[in-house]
Amino acid sequence: MTPLTIEWVEKAEEDFHVLQRERRARKFPSHNAACFHAQQCAEKYLKARLQETGIPFPRTHSLPALLQLVLPVEPLWTTLSPALNNLNVFGVNFRYPGANACKADARQALKDCRAVRKAARFSLGLPG
Repeated sequence: MTPLTIEWVEKAEEDFHVLQRERRARKFPSHNAACFHAQQCAEKYLKARLQETGIPFPRTHSLPALLQLVLPVEPLWTTLSPALNNLNVFGVNFRYPGANACKADARQALKDCRAVRKAARFSLGLPG
């Protein structure tokens, strides 16, 4: 992997660990933060895959847009579309007043994130 791809993966893993910590928190869990970091993990893994392939990508938080860029090299990732669409709303909307994630949202975000993470790590030759 290129050094920049490795950096994207490291940052994605940081988000994944924060997501897991927030999901396990018994006192004062932040479901908003868990969902945000799930989205961020997925976003960074998509960008890592694009980076490794040499496909340029814009500065965007749109998971569906990033998926469209990666599909020519990972056509089976179309199955990730529902998970990415679910996660997409947590990138911006839940960072501002008016929207709040609940425990069920955080649980689903973790599930969706794990699916994206598993596919990306496999594709990049990394252990599950």
